Amino acid sequence: ELWTQCRSTASVMTTHLKKNRKKRSHVSAGHGRVGKHRKHPAGRGNAGGQHHHRILFDKFHPGYFGKVGMRYFHKTKQQYFCPTVNVDKLASLAGEEALTAAKAAAGKALVIDVTEHGFYKVLGTGSLPAIPMLVKARFVSEKAEAKIKAAGGAVQLVA
Repeated sequence: ELWTQCRSTASVMTTHLKKNRKKRSHVSAGHGRVGKHRKHPAGRGNAGGQHHHRILFDKFHPGYFGKVGMRYFHKTKQQYFCPTVNVDKLASLAGEEALTAAKAAAGKALVIDVTEHGFYKVLGTGSLPAIPMLVKARFVSEKAEAKIKAAGGAVQLVA
């Protein structure tokens, strides 16, 4: 019982089915007398990539060795932090109630401050509802600005 618990879950091949049974009494067991069956004759793993396995590495893995680009010392990620939102998601940021109120109140624009929702930049993918809206953001792409203005809205840049 203890033996079955210790044994791995992989199926264990029975001895009488193994190829080595037929090789008994044949001295080199099919591995040759001259070359011999040694453990790792070419080295373990990726050994020899720049030496005896160079042709293989150059042929099938070009560009494996070496460096690319410039180093950037003490790179801090906060200066590249710029979460984006697309134009088609602006209506969902405002909410259903605000949209219905904006449709009812003619002459007033719906104000959406994307920085309050954690976004910095507005991008131009998708379409807008035909409601005039004032979009406040740190950055706005040209395409997004054109779509907002085409819907009768405006863009205000916020620091």
